[in-house]
Order: sequence, then C-alpha cells, then structure tokens
Amino acid sequence: RKSLKTAAGDVNILAFPVKHWGARKQRDMHRGYNGYLLERNGRRILFAGDTALANSFAELRQHRQIDLAIMSIGAYNPWIRSHCTPEQAIEMANAAGAQFIMPVHHQTFRLSFEPFREPIERFKAALKDTPERIALREIGETFVLPQ
Repeated sequence: RKSLKTAAGDVNILAFPVKHWGARKQRDMHRGYNGYLLERNGRRILFAGDTALANSFAELRQHRQIDLAIMSIGAYNPWIRSHCTPEQAIEMANAAGAQFIMPVHHQTFRLSFEPFREPIERFKAALKDTPERIALREIGETFVLPQ
C-alpha cells in the first residue's frame, strides 16, 4: 500500500496480482502486471487492468465495499488465459464486493475473434437482474458515483 499526494488530495494505492501475460514482445518475459485499488475520501475504486479469471479479488473485500470496479470484458477469444469473459469479470467484481461495475476493453478495435458487440451484450445479459450496477452501457457515456 502506498499513499500518494496529488493536487486533489491524498490517494492510497494498493497493487494486487492479476492473471495476464505482462510481456510486450515475444521474448520479453520479465514484465509484471497488477490491478490497483485506489482509495480517497472514503471512496474505493478498483482498476483490474487486463486479467484472466483470478482469485485475488476476494481478498480486497476484507477491508470495505468497493464503490466501483473497472473491469476488462473483451479479447477473451482465443486469449482466455490473459483476458476474462464478461461473466468472469462480473464474478471477480462480485468477489471484491463491488457496488458498481464499469466494463472496459471492448469495442475500440478488433483485438480478438469474438463478434464486436458480444462482450457488452454478454455483460448486460449477465447483469439483467441488477442492471443498476452497470456503470456504463455504451462508449461515450458518463458515470458519476452516487454519494
């Protein structure tokens, strides 16, 4: 855990392990990869980064509820060992105790073989019983955390 002073005030940052191939080139095997939990003024935001299904998210729940989990939901076909499915992203956000989930890493450019809108459609379908938890449904929308 590290505390960082910013123009907006102190931010506590906790790095936690995720499951991804951290290299940028084929022979580059020595890069790390993390997710981050950011805390400021009693608010907690989780940024998972690129990750496959990982069990490290449940440990984050021990402290307090996560207000917002920013979760990657695309590029899983055929990269399932480095990128989670939309359903797995929700599973990890739930394990962390997230109130809201913001889907990212989809529909910006073709990185894998799943149909272009499949990740967001699967994400929305998986949260059909609690759609109020979805922070953004489409690219370009704005989300403000409720007080």
